Amino acid sequence: MNPGFSVYGIATGLLAPGDDIVGRVIAAVGETNADKICNRDILLFAESPLSTTEGRNIRLADITPGRNAIALAEKYDLDPRIAEIVIAESDEILGGIPGFLLAARGNLVLPNAGVDESNAPEGWVTRLPEDADASAARIRKEIRERTGKEVAVIIIDSRTHAMRLGVSGVAIGCSGILPITDERGKLDLFGHELQVTRRAIADSLASTAELLMGEADEGVPVVLVRGYPYIFSENAVIESIAPDEDLFLGSLTKKA
Repeated sequence: MNPGFSVYGIATGLLAPGDDIVGRVIAAVGETNADKICNRDILLFAESPLSTTEGRNIRLADITPGRNAIALAEKYDLDPRIAEIVIAESDEILGGIPGFLLAARGNLVLPNAGVDESNAPEGWVTRLPEDADASAARIRKEIRERTGKEVAVIIIDSRTHAMRLGVSGVAIGCSGILPITDERGKLDLFGHELQVTRRAIADSLASTAELLMGEADEGVPVVLVRGYPYIFSENAVIESIAPDEDLFLGSLTKKA
């Protein structure tokens, strides 16, 4: 039986480009009831402040939109400079609604390719970490070197869901944890064998962390989870499926 787990918000203070986010986190953990980082803790980092420390902020005044960006901006009613950044951050623009472009980026489909004006200085935007899995691995390695502890690290963002208002957490990178567990072959309460179920462990933890992080001026960019019985994995990454296998995207491109 799962005995439960504890969750701690880690307030680091405002983070700036080049800041030592790992050092700030280690110090801030000592000021919470968590006391210190322990083996098998899970540390979840919000992508925006992490991206800021990695130099992924960009000033809109430095952007000159091209013809494609201007056309998309007119069609979807957004700043053409942001459209230009979204194009540069995307593998493909799939469509949009007023104010947002729907972009494919690596294994993600997300609004504006993760380019965000919130939690950025006036006139600037933040971009997603260039490689969230690599960021998670780097942070995990630095924590091990500085504390001697083996932890798991998850990089998270917030996302909307089809036909639902509001946002919840989603994992975009990880290190040291198996992000998805396969429940196929297990039996349900009525003895039926599960055929397709996989549990999105990292996404579920991301949503838990979002409750403490918030979306405004809470100032909690990192959450520590202690006592959750996760499966260790050295090289696991956030997996995705092909668009034509996705229930939502696939349904839009196929005739019923």
